[in-house]
Amino acid sequence: MDFKQYKDDFTTEAGKNSLSNNNIQHCLEYAKVLFLNNVPVIYNPSHLSMVLGYKKVYIKKATNHSSYFYRDFEITKRNGNKRPISEPLPSLKEIQIWILKNILEKVPVSIFAKAYKHKTSLLENLKFHKNQPKVFTLDLENFFPSIKLEWVEKVFIELGYSKIVSKLLAKLCTRDNSLPQGAPTSPYLSNLIFKDADTTISDFCRQRKIRYTRYADDLSFSGDFNENELFDKVTETIENLNLSLNKSKTKLMTPNTRQTVTGIVVNDKPQVVFHKRNKLRQEMYYINKFGFGEHRVYKEINHAHYLEHLLGKINFVLQINPIDNEFIKYKSLLIDLKKKQNLKIKNQLAILV
Repeated sequence: MDFKQYKDDFTTEAGKNSLSNNNIQHCLEYAKVLFLNNVPVIYNPSHLSMVLGYKKVYIKKATNHSSYFYRDFEITKRNGNKRPISEPLPSLKEIQIWILKNILEKVPVSIFAKAYKHKTSLLENLKFHKNQPKVFTLDLENFFPSIKLEWVEKVFIELGYSKIVSKLLAKLCTRDNSLPQGAPTSPYLSNLIFKDADTTISDFCRQRKIRYTRYADDLSFSGDFNENELFDKVTETIENLNLSLNKSKTKLMTPNTRQTVTGIVVNDKPQVVFHKRNKLRQEMYYINKFGFGEHRVYKEINHAHYLEHLLGKINFVLQINPIDNEFIKYKSLLIDLKKKQNLKIKNQLAILV
């Protein structure tokens, strides 16, 4: 529906409900901005409730007592550290997915943001930094938890939503006034909120012929430049968002050292770091020599889905370097093992039946 059709339909219905001409005009002016931004028209909390398909009492509880609408757990990161996750309960998650699909994803993010975008892989963040005189990486500290409610609210206000609707939408996307790690809306919101900072940093870099990309909370720069000047500019820019850098993760890498971006080597070609590939080589060597089951027993591997876990790691190596013949062979071997496992389970079930 275009705005003209909406205007005609709204005016007809408003007239039936005895809405004054001034009120009709005010509503249409409000709606026109939202139409221009290609997002749904939401007038007030009652209308939001109707659009979402949830009662106002539920929305009120979810926004005023957000902690009760999440479950907390931890996942292990690639480096072995634990990452706390706050996953919204199903009903709230459904609401957040609606907000993501119908509102947030209608707004483009910076071209320099390489994470949390459709049809954008990790390789997009790597290809700009191959064979460079310097690679300089910075890490934003506590990225999601540091992004507060008022910044989320600002995203909705800038789209044209009223203050009260913007606050409700922002509260539905936050927990205890910050972005929860685990909500489907958090990644895209972080890109939108960092959009102006991406522009400021990229403009600074473009003037100095510095290559810049950002993958979530990892900022990567390459070229020939003054890293101290760059560090000061980035620090100044992110402080405007009340963000800070994790200085212990700041790295300057020259060609005679291993240059990595988001954990991937970029000196000559994108490649998973040697020690991770070597660990996979060792595991595959023992599986080839002693057999999959014997290897698990000897190494006391209790992972319920160890084969799938191993296959996932090898797929990641091949995602970064698809023509790595060594790991293509490993993948083929594991796929054959997987087929044999499935056939064995199928035969066992057939006997039971």
